[in-house]
Amino acid sequence: MTLPSIDQDYMLDFLTGLLNTPSPTGFTEAAIDYTEQALQAFPEVTCSRTRKGGLLVRWSGERDDHPRALTAHVDTLGAMIKEIKGNGRLKLTKLGGYAWNTVEGEGVTVFTSDGEKIRGSLLLSKSSSHVHGAATNDTKRDDDAMEVRLDAITQNAEDTKTLGIEVGDFVAFDPRVEVTNGFIRSRHLDDKACVANLVTAVKAMHDAGRKPTQSTYLLISNYEEVGHGASAGFPPEVEELVAVDMAAIGDGQTSDEFHPTLCVKDSGGPYHHGLSTHLRNLAEQHKIPYKVDIYPYYGSDGEAYWRAGADVKVALIGPGVDASHNYERTHMDALMETTKWVLAYLVG
Repeated sequence: MTLPSIDQDYMLDFLTGLLNTPSPTGFTEAAIDYTEQALQAFPEVTCSRTRKGGLLVRWSGERDDHPRALTAHVDTLGAMIKEIKGNGRLKLTKLGGYAWNTVEGEGVTVFTSDGEKIRGSLLLSKSSSHVHGAATNDTKRDDDAMEVRLDAITQNAEDTKTLGIEVGDFVAFDPRVEVTNGFIRSRHLDDKACVANLVTAVKAMHDAGRKPTQSTYLLISNYEEVGHGASAGFPPEVEELVAVDMAAIGDGQTSDEFHPTLCVKDSGGPYHHGLSTHLRNLAEQHKIPYKVDIYPYYGSDGEAYWRAGADVKVALIGPGVDASHNYERTHMDALMETTKWVLAYLVG
């Protein structure tokens, strides 16, 4: 069976817009809105919000005897204000798992509780080598060593509070999206690339006038980076779940930026062998090149659903992303083939 055609330009436009929509974990409403607005163009799917703020998409299939689901997450790494320092600068607490050195020097936006957006930069508190000498290089990058320098006239804590900034405000790191030579370079490809895969697959099926073989649910989750994104939100009749999340690249891994990957084991143990085998067979049937990999320091929303007690089959696929939880990069080939794999699952 021939798979529906994929609109590559649509996928890239949607992805770029989503990457440029800040959504650190816990502050994802704008990105959920953006995704829902895109999906509302396709009348065969219906959208609703979970109580946690995720987006649940219902999609009637040709049959309804074995309902299934896919999930990807829109939340990203980020931070919240932990303390307003005496010098008016900000001490942060992390949202998600990353090292401070991967965001040192990055531009940030502070979102105040009254809706203001204030720009700044994340810096080492002893950032000037002309002043601090070797300490600038030697200081360990930890919570106490980093601060946000605001692009506002503020010399003490009261000045900063006058701007409307308070402890608990969210902070987003600039994505710095760039598309060149088929590569997409940006922060937060984990997991906005895979949200783009799912939305583009819906468009491909819509354009082809086709339904999924089974009634299908899509959950766009909003707390994956802190471990419980898709732990709830699926209807009880769902029998199996394919999580779509980035494949990590590095020493000892088979994944690369040009292929999708089937993850068969991560930090939580092996995924469902039968469902993983089914996905392998679909890829081979449709001549989708893919990798198989294991990630010892990785967890997914599928795993979160299992830990919550779900009695479902779970498997994991996704495009290869270089420098995960850093300044990430993937290639359009990986995005296209991942979308094909999602389509193969939908019609298989």
